[in-house]
Amino acid sequence: MSDAVVRLRGIRKDFGAKRVLDGIDLDVAPGEFVALLGPSGTGKTTLLRLLSGLQRPDAGTVLVPRARTVVYQEPRLVQARRVLANVTIGQRGKAARGPGLAALAEVGLADKARSWPATLSGGEAQRVALARALVRQPELLLLDEPFAALDALTRLQMQQLVAELCARHRPAVLLVTHDVDEALLLADRAIVLRDGGFALDRRIDVPRPRDRDDRAVIAHRKDYLAALGVSPDHPPRSTHEHVDA
Repeated sequence: MSDAVVRLRGIRKDFGAKRVLDGIDLDVAPGEFVALLGPSGTGKTTLLRLLSGLQRPDAGTVLVPRARTVVYQEPRLVQARRVLANVTIGQRGKAARGPGLAALAEVGLADKARSWPATLSGGEAQRVALARALVRQPELLLLDEPFAALDALTRLQMQQLVAELCARHRPAVLLVTHDVDEALLLADRAIVLRDGGFALDRRIDVPRPRDRDDRAVIAHRKDYLAALGVSPDHPPRSTHEHVDA
């Protein structure tokens, strides 16, 4: 696609004798939300690090926009700076204050601008990390299992918040996750990475908001569990628990 925000061609990445990525091609359109699934060790985070510029491929080309940001599993806040200063970190002058406060308001933390990171809950800290990413108006937002360390209720709240913010700001998004339900609820398209390539790459053509008990979602879930090597007839108690093992 000519208007792709992300374009990968022939990506190969080796770690010693192990080939983690083997000839990956990927296009991500403006505003498209892509979820990347796969068992541990299959190269999901490696692919994200290639997109963020933290690693380089051994072969192939990576074309990404300069305006890109990453939200990690850990909030990575600077403890010696207040919340607003964490959101605007790296930006100079008083002009950063207004957008920083607006970003905090968007994630529901307008009253926490002068708080210290140590006083925040885990969910609040991750909201600050999300505000810090969005205040930079990225064309590409990279999410590296950003909800994995949260409790179940906070995780659901954060998923809803991310869905709302991405619909409003329309960056291209790549979400790395172990949770099949999370991918199916959030993504326009979900990809299973196995054996160095894409075992399944499909658009999730279910209207939003989505219900995990919707028949179409259930049908997709069975196919994705099968691609992940999980028997649809004997699903785990939690897709997150099993695939993350």
